[in-house]
Amino acid sequence: MDLNQLFETVEKTRQAAHWRSAFGEPQQIGDKTIIPVAQIGYGYGLGFGSGTSDDEEEPVTGEGGGGGGGVSAKPLGAIVVTPEEVYFRETADSTKIAVIAILVGGWIAYQFVKTLREIFRT
Repeated sequence: MDLNQLFETVEKTRQAAHWRSAFGEPQQIGDKTIIPVAQIGYGYGLGFGSGTSDDEEEPVTGEGGGGGGGVSAKPLGAIVVTPEEVYFRETADSTKIAVIAILVGGWIAYQFVKTLREIFRT
């Protein structure tokens, strides 16, 4: 595996990437056209090397390499086209909702413990 293979793979992916990766096929529902929108990300990594052992009696030479890659897609929402208007409807971000729920739950637990301490202190 060499660096040229990495560049070839990245170039093939770049050529294969199409606007439909971020914008899905439009769907017609009644008089509305809905176009899904997503955030797409690509990542690659490659490593290789060679070396010899320090054993003077029986030197050993070796080579190794590896690589990997990944793609992620996160839905952002949809573009809605009606006869009267065009607008973007955002998808709820479950990560933000979970973080807010954890923070609010922590605040409630803190207030509850604080109240119990005041009640049982006297």
